[in-house]
Amino acid sequence: MTIIAVANTKGGVGKSTAAVHIAAWLHDQGHSVLLADCDTQHSSSEWIREACPDVKTVILDKPDDILNELPALAQETDFVVADGPGSQTETSRALLLRADLAVVPCKASMLEIRALAKATEVLRQAQDIRGGLPKAIIVLSMVGKKYRLTQDMIEAAAALNLPMAKTPLVLRQIYADAPGQGALVWQMGARAREASMEAKRLFSEILPEAKAKKVKTKREARRSA
Repeated sequence: MTIIAVANTKGGVGKSTAAVHIAAWLHDQGHSVLLADCDTQHSSSEWIREACPDVKTVILDKPDDILNELPALAQETDFVVADGPGSQTETSRALLLRADLAVVPCKASMLEIRALAKATEVLRQAQDIRGGLPKAIIVLSMVGKKYRLTQDMIEAAAALNLPMAKTPLVLRQIYADAPGQGALVWQMGARAREASMEAKRLFSEILPEAKAKKVKTKREARRSA
């Protein structure tokens, strides 16, 4: 799972928050990481340059650049985390044609999950072309602290044939404050403890093979070859 796309053609679902924190978490596990900012607003690359400057960044907000450059970039690092656009179907399609894993943030409501069927149309096209790739997982984002995943929502998600992560990202002010402070939630002290714990729990769940690096990185493998 070298190229991880955080993707949903619907905006305002927490893609940049997820992408920045996934990239920083992977770096904390000892991996070399590149964040590819594929959104024209370039907010995730600006944020992570302040919060975790050891994570390299690149702007790839044009479909041809994504298709042409992403594979080579993936050969130079352990993980590429790509922050997808909130619309721009052609850019999203190009990204999903190169990704190994799509993390799909979705707000926890029936309306949002029903809308996800449309939002994942581009994902389905990529999977058809590539014989099942990218793998994909839904991550519930911006959920209320007392939210309850109803049976209707479970069935609606199941109808999409996409697995759903057990750990949600709760709607917390700390996530909104983090980019303005150029920080990650686990850099923001005691008030961010719950956010920090849930984010790390989520990433360990969806990327178990990346936790606490146990194998040689690509760079180390080249050096020892």
